[in-house]
Amino acid sequence: MNANPTFAIYTLGCKLNYSESSAIGQRLEAQGFSKVNFKEKADVYIINTCSVTNEADKECRMVVRNALNFSPEAFIAVIGCYAQLKPEEIAKIEGVDVVLGASEKFNIGNYLPQTSRNIFGTGSKGALKNKFTEIHSCEIEQPLEFHASYSSGDRTRSFLKVQDGCDYSCSYCTIPLARGASRSNTIENVLKDVYQIADKGVKEIVLTGVNLGDFGSRGPTGNYSKSALGGLGHKENFYDLVRALENVTIPVRFRISSIEPNLLTDDIIKFIATSEKFVPHFHIPLQSGSNTILKAMRRRYLRELYVERVTLIKSLMPHCCIGADVITGFPGETEELFLETYNFLNELDVSYLHAFTYSERSNTLAAESRDIIPVDVRKKRTRMLRILSEKKLRQFYINNLGQEKIVLFEGHINDGWQYGHTDNYVRVRIPSNEILKNSIYTVRLNSINEEGTVDGEIINSIHASETYNFQLSTLN
Repeated sequence: MNANPTFAIYTLGCKLNYSESSAIGQRLEAQGFSKVNFKEKADVYIINTCSVTNEADKECRMVVRNALNFSPEAFIAVIGCYAQLKPEEIAKIEGVDVVLGASEKFNIGNYLPQTSRNIFGTGSKGALKNKFTEIHSCEIEQPLEFHASYSSGDRTRSFLKVQDGCDYSCSYCTIPLARGASRSNTIENVLKDVYQIADKGVKEIVLTGVNLGDFGSRGPTGNYSKSALGGLGHKENFYDLVRALENVTIPVRFRISSIEPNLLTDDIIKFIATSEKFVPHFHIPLQSGSNTILKAMRRRYLRELYVERVTLIKSLMPHCCIGADVITGFPGETEELFLETYNFLNELDVSYLHAFTYSERSNTLAAESRDIIPVDVRKKRTRMLRILSEKKLRQFYINNLGQEKIVLFEGHINDGWQYGHTDNYVRVRIPSNEILKNSIYTVRLNSINEEGTVDGEIINSIHASETYNFQLSTLN
């Protein structure tokens, strides 16, 4: 039996949440807690929430119920975006002991029961339930600090948070209300995190943030930061960060999680096209292929700019993978405007789509609209885009067949197969072999299999001491 108090974390939502859950877990372990699987009996359960869709809210309620089924007397803490936006709503969920908003989630150790904070110094076993649910939140307008975090536990890949918050005011989005203003880590601190992650044996680092391309607009304490790369008075920016990471002297590759088209500059694209560290893969949110809807969404670009970005990427990196986010059923999206989006995406050289069904969010401008699209129509449009995404992804895979690509294999085996991703994000499988775990190999892509991934053939391994040269595989 574990002598220390135990905790488990369940994470909903984006990769940013996963990196923060990892950081919170590391802090608790440093305080003497022991981490267990969420389905095991624990003294403390932490639920890190998302609130992008109504489904995320409902899932939070379900996870609370599941935790109490595993351990009825456990202490339940709910943190994250949903906790910041609707703390009173969460407080009404039976069994929740504490709700922590954006400013307090990283201080969760201060809110756990006294017996837990003292590592059960009284000899008692089991977390103490609060008589009433406590809420510790803040006004989101208050300056928030940047809390560095990265995911751990998977030696193959780590999600490194370098930016948080957002200064944009898209008419459908509650993220600025949940996470506050845009702020970033410093390049110096990011580099320290990168070396720490690499020391754990991680081969790929994914840069994450709420609005990643806005890196450097404000520093960790909300102040503007200056970059040594740009000289006196120059604010750090994402291009500076990319150039700094290119110079790290460790065998790790970098992937950009998502970046707004208006912040993905020509300089960034051209730099990555010749990079030896950054892989040829962009995820660029679109949201709609109709300028009418983009304006209603209060996005900061029109579809013409999106085309320019995709065209430049493909001209420099023909086999680059490009993903796009799209929202269906936004208020005012007539059938004609949806087809405008569908046809736009059908003709656009993107590799896959993440299609989301619009859902009304409180305290957003879009929720006040009367041009509501029926939910069944929204879902039908989402299904259409997901089918289109499957076709596009298959064609992208076909375009890569016969080529030799660099593949980072994952640590787990599934039904006798070892899986990994090429630098340009083709999912590959090879008959399982323990040697492949967390290793990088050159693989020839032979054929698309019955599950929709690609069967590959090992050509040779790439040793950890070698410098990766991703652009060579991109230009094959």
